[in-house]
Amino acid sequence: MGAETAVPARPEGRYGPTRGARRQRPWGRWLFGVVAVAVSMGVAYVAYANLGTAPIEAQRVGFSIKPDNAIEIVMDVTRDEPGRPGVCIVRARDLSGAENGRREILVPAGGGTMRLSTVIRSTGEPVTADIFGCSYDVPRYLSTS
Repeated sequence: MGAETAVPARPEGRYGPTRGARRQRPWGRWLFGVVAVAVSMGVAYVAYANLGTAPIEAQRVGFSIKPDNAIEIVMDVTRDEPGRPGVCIVRARDLSGAENGRREILVPAGGGTMRLSTVIRSTGEPVTADIFGCSYDVPRYLSTS
C-alpha cells in the first residue's frame, strides 16, 4: 500500500505559530463591526444632509432673450417655511455654457409656491438662464427689514 510521508515540523521561532495554534480574538470582530456601523451611519448622514430635499428650491418655468445682452428668467419657488424670506441666485450662460451674468433675487415671505421673474444683464450674448441655488440666508443688502 502507500507509504506515508512525514512532514517535518517547522521551527516556531522562525515562521511563527501554525494556523491551529493562533488564538482567536472575538472582540476584534465585534470592534470591526461597531466601527463599520459607525462609519456607515456617518456616511448616510452626510449623504442625507447634502442630497436630501432642500428647504427652499426653485424651478425654471421659462426664459426670454432681451436686447442689450440681457435675458429674463421666470421661475417657481417652493419653500417648506412660507413665512420666511429667502434668496435665489440666477445666472445667464453663453453658447459655450460659461456663466456671463448673475443676479440675486429676494423671495419675499408669503405663499407656499411663488412665481418670480427677473432680468439678468450679461457681459456677452446670453443663450440660456438657469437657477444656481436658493437659501434662507438673505444678505442684509437684499433684506426688506
